[in-house]
Amino acid sequence: MIIRPQSNWLRMLLVWHGSVLPAILPQLLLILAISLAAVFGHGRIFGERVPLDTAPFPLLGVSLAIFLAFRNNASYQRYLEARQLWGHVLIASRSLTSQALAYLPARRVGRRELASRVIAFVHLLRHQLRGSSPDADLARLLPPALAAELRQRAYRPVAVLNGLRRLMRQTAPDSQTLWMLDGQINSLADAVGGCERLASTPIPYPYGVLLHRTIYAYCFLLPFGLVHAIGAATPLISVFVAYTLFALEAIAQEIADPFGSAPNSLALEAICRTIERSVLELCDLPMPDEAAADKNFRMD
Repeated sequence: MIIRPQSNWLRMLLVWHGSVLPAILPQLLLILAISLAAVFGHGRIFGERVPLDTAPFPLLGVSLAIFLAFRNNASYQRYLEARQLWGHVLIASRSLTSQALAYLPARRVGRRELASRVIAFVHLLRHQLRGSSPDADLARLLPPALAAELRQRAYRPVAVLNGLRRLMRQTAPDSQTLWMLDGQINSLADAVGGCERLASTPIPYPYGVLLHRTIYAYCFLLPFGLVHAIGAATPLISVFVAYTLFALEAIAQEIADPFGSAPNSLALEAICRTIERSVLELCDLPMPDEAAADKNFRMD
């Protein structure tokens, strides 16, 4: 996901990088071509007039808008739940680190070892959700032997949590402290399960197919319904309506996969960087720089 700087009204009008316009531009050009053909052909195809007027389009448009709203709401709920789960990861990571530093004997657990395991868990969860390679983060954060062991695991974040649980059991001075620390590890495990549930349960495929077909049918027929009412303005209105519908569908598709790498998916790299900085600060260790706004965010 792109981390965007604060935008004014002009930037919002002209923004290109990070919007869905590049993805839907071919469809808009196709609608423009159909609209121009309708205007120059006076609403005829192969010499036959297409018997359409503007009357049925408002009725179909209302139904389409309701269905689009449902699709976008469902997608946004997935996006919001994913962000809440990563918020829980942030809170539990901080709490586990803070409590371990406060209640475990310093001579039995090192600050750097604790920080590296918590941070490794966060980055490994990101890599698992995105299907990306964790090798760079494993080499950066963990000892070679532990990194090699984790490379052989299918569920690496869970393996890291099991290692943390064993570490807490070995170093906790009493059962009450162990129970408190185990509760934070359970919170991290719950977040992993919630993320896996979202990633493995997409919105039912027939919803997307039905909406996709209906939008295209509506946009293809719209120029022939408008041409006899507004004439030369048909391409402008048709492309504007198509832009709205195609853009809403594209946005819904992007945010329905909140863990993906699309411009409007969750900024998991920035979230992981924030957690890493927070954990390192608690341990009085050097922190990396903050995630900065995308320098490539342009209006061209």
